[in-house]
Amino acid sequence: MIKNKKYFVPPDGGDEDFKDLFRRVAAAGAGRPVDKDGFPQGSWTPDLLAEAISQIAANRAGIELRTVQLWFQDNEKGISADNIRWLARILGCDDPEATSAWQAELSASQARLTAKRREKRERGKANVRPPPDEDPPAIAEDPALPPSEKDEHREVEEPTKGFSLARMSEGLFSRGSHLNLPASVFAGAVALQFISYFLGIHSVTYAREDGIVKQVGFLWAPNWTFLFIVFMPLYLSFVVNLLVFWKDDGRANLLAVERRVKEPKTWMQKVEASSYTYWAVFLICIGFAGVFQWISVRLLPVLSGQGDYAIDWGSLATIRPDEIAVPQQIAFTGFAYLYMSLCFYVFVTGLIILSTLADDFGEIEEAMGHQRGAETSRKVQETGLRIMRGIFRCTISGLLIAVCMKLESLYVVTSAPDIWSWLFTDMRSVLSDFGEPIDWGDYSMPTHYTSLLITLLVCVVFVYGTIRVSLNRPFYVPMAAMTTTVALLVTAYLLIGMFTGFSFLLGFAVLVGIFCLFNPGLGPRRAATEGSRDVS
Repeated sequence: MIKNKKYFVPPDGGDEDFKDLFRRVAAAGAGRPVDKDGFPQGSWTPDLLAEAISQIAANRAGIELRTVQLWFQDNEKGISADNIRWLARILGCDDPEATSAWQAELSASQARLTAKRREKRERGKANVRPPPDEDPPAIAEDPALPPSEKDEHREVEEPTKGFSLARMSEGLFSRGSHLNLPASVFAGAVALQFISYFLGIHSVTYAREDGIVKQVGFLWAPNWTFLFIVFMPLYLSFVVNLLVFWKDDGRANLLAVERRVKEPKTWMQKVEASSYTYWAVFLICIGFAGVFQWISVRLLPVLSGQGDYAIDWGSLATIRPDEIAVPQQIAFTGFAYLYMSLCFYVFVTGLIILSTLADDFGEIEEAMGHQRGAETSRKVQETGLRIMRGIFRCTISGLLIAVCMKLESLYVVTSAPDIWSWLFTDMRSVLSDFGEPIDWGDYSMPTHYTSLLITLLVCVVFVYGTIRVSLNRPFYVPMAAMTTTVALLVTAYLLIGMFTGFSFLLGFAVLVGIFCLFNPGLGPRRAATEGSRDVS
């Protein structure tokens, strides 16, 4: 039976105690996601069950892996009332009626286990202190216990509580609908465009001191239109899909394919291990890229009426007070930069998650060793190739984001009337004698460094993923195609504006990149076939 795309096993109301009942349903895979044929994706393991319980939104404290391991072991330890609630949610497949039925069944089985222990004590068979009737509570440290056992108790009695930026950030990608995060970014970009239209700065021209009339409207800036409406939502959707695949399917299949593999840390433990990284990224994106950059680039120049930056939609109040007043300019740029800083925090968070995922896969693969069967090698290879395709899509999306930012930062200092005329003139200059040298002016380009930083970050994550996922493997044709495409886009990005006719190379690289978003590896079917033949 299937409920909410999970394998449901109804409680039978038998007379099993908790241990016998739990072994049966865990082996059957009750509550596990089902495959396309309706079969559960393997049995429960302590790692998978602990992670599934910790992912329940209402369970803020989570559950320790050691606690779940005690359920699987052949001992007399039972389950607490709180954990009965969470386990019933898993076995009931998030269905209210099924969860209620399983909660009653688990409570009855725990009562039978307690009765058995009481009967043993009455018969005098338990000459040591009996185990508690529920999961081990917090206990005082016994100096007689060896250090290893003290540490084991600490793992049980100190669950993760309180606010966790790493857990919250990972939850943005993995909880709820796959469309939640991309749709939120898209909605914010659309809201900014509507506000710019109401303020009258969506399409505005101004005459420079040299007489050149430039278009600096908000809707003409690719780093605020194409970036946040197309490429950023695409990037986030690719990260979400890859993360959900790894947590719900890929990781579970690798851990279940060979039982002899020592279970690594849970996924959430690996996410929590990067907690300082998340906080550092948060402070940089919000504090420096958001607040500090807004003050130095937007607020102070508008208040003083002068600045070293080229005029665009964010500084129109200094030269066109008839179009927008200073208070309106400050409020709009403040909202826009807050939105931008939050989006780029989510962007870098996605890169952290991709690195964690690649590292998790690499550790599991290394734990399997080289002496494994052909079927296991095939599954590892297919999972690794799918991960690299996801990372590749994210890399291409990130590079397209950097291209949008660099195009805008260079356009505002050129003599072209608008960005499309600039690109068209550059193409025409190669085919005729009408081309003119590009005049860069004397203005500073504040987003130039940011776009370069994004390019470096996505390339580092792609290289790291290639190393971890392709570790100890033969050379793959699809990996060569992916690497070539990334190198082409990076080259096109670096050469923007460097020579006359750069737009031809840029246009070709962008078309190849967009094609690879839908067809990673330049032929996925052929890649999968060749990958299968490489299995040794």
